[in-house]
Amino acid sequence: MNSHFHNSEIKEHPIAYLSGLCNAGPNKMTDNLIHHENLRVFSQQVIMKLGAFEEDAYCVADNLVKSNLRGIDSHGVGRLKRYVEGIRTGYILPKASPIIERDSPVMANINAMNGLGQPAGVFGMNVAIEKAQHSGVGMVTVFDSNHYGFAGYYAMMALERDLIGISMTNSEPLVVPTFSKNAMIGTNPIAFAAPTKNERPWVMDLATSVVPSGKLEVYDRLGKEIPEGWATNESGRSTNSPAEVLVNLYKGLGKGGICPLGGEGELHGGHKGYGLGTMVEILCGVMSGANILRDVTFVKDGKPNHPKVGHFFMAFDPSFFTDIDSFKNRMDEMISRLKNAEKAEGQSRIFIHGEKEFEEHERREQNGIPIDEKTVESLIGFSKEFSIDLEFIE
Repeated sequence: MNSHFHNSEIKEHPIAYLSGLCNAGPNKMTDNLIHHENLRVFSQQVIMKLGAFEEDAYCVADNLVKSNLRGIDSHGVGRLKRYVEGIRTGYILPKASPIIERDSPVMANINAMNGLGQPAGVFGMNVAIEKAQHSGVGMVTVFDSNHYGFAGYYAMMALERDLIGISMTNSEPLVVPTFSKNAMIGTNPIAFAAPTKNERPWVMDLATSVVPSGKLEVYDRLGKEIPEGWATNESGRSTNSPAEVLVNLYKGLGKGGICPLGGEGELHGGHKGYGLGTMVEILCGVMSGANILRDVTFVKDGKPNHPKVGHFFMAFDPSFFTDIDSFKNRMDEMISRLKNAEKAEGQSRIFIHGEKEFEEHERREQNGIPIDEKTVESLIGFSKEFSIDLEFIE
């Protein structure tokens, strides 16, 4: 059964609706459920209210909701507020359209014109896919962009054409280089998607940090402590407080930060995560002409600043090396052998990359997307402000 929360009713009794919706404990996701299509339409309308074109607003909303569907709540509708604030403060230009600055049969360099990151990402990946279909491979860089959501969204676009897709982006400085005290590079994710025949596609989507910044935001919204070794405070020592890390990172202090993939120091390979993050910085920032390192900032000298984020997209056709049916059959074989490998003591299942997310997508598509209390409050705030109805599942 659906509950329709009309704007006029929310305005009249906002606290009653919030208390009725937010009935879970402070450290848990609430029982508030929204159907994915309703959530997408709502998010799209919010972005359109701020001046974005319908198609561009769809790109933003679809990326956010697909992230929630896959269980990646760190990059879901909880971040809608980020784009609203970005447009209002002026560092995101909602009507900007990306243009191709340099072009060849296999490569392109795209100027996002300081617009929304998701439309620029979709445009860039489509260019890479088109080139791969004609030439076997397509490589695209994008500069002067903004946050583009979750990286796997773009890599998976290639799967529809039986291509392998790669997506990367740099971001604001959140990660502390190995043996450094303060954040210098972004969480700089890498996503890779490969098609299969009968198995689910193999999709790897990971930050080159221990966790993405959005995970800290989720812990902070839920009032939970973060595990030891995820991040450091202004002294360079590990902290359990997500709020402390977020304040240091986002309030212009530039102190402490998230640890690279592998953690602090070199003992568990933190220097490898640092290297991977720097590789992304090279491809997305140095090579594209976008900002790099601490120049990727939304605030400069106390004023809003275009961060000029950079992205890298690649699509290539595996059928050049072997016919596509053979490739997809061998992918199935590899996945089957991995999943049926001998289990460690106490373990009942071996997963492949992307499998948990595909299963969570199926569950949430059927049952609805659970929304935490602070995000519910934010969405209701947008509903009141923009006169857009919300619809929850009872």
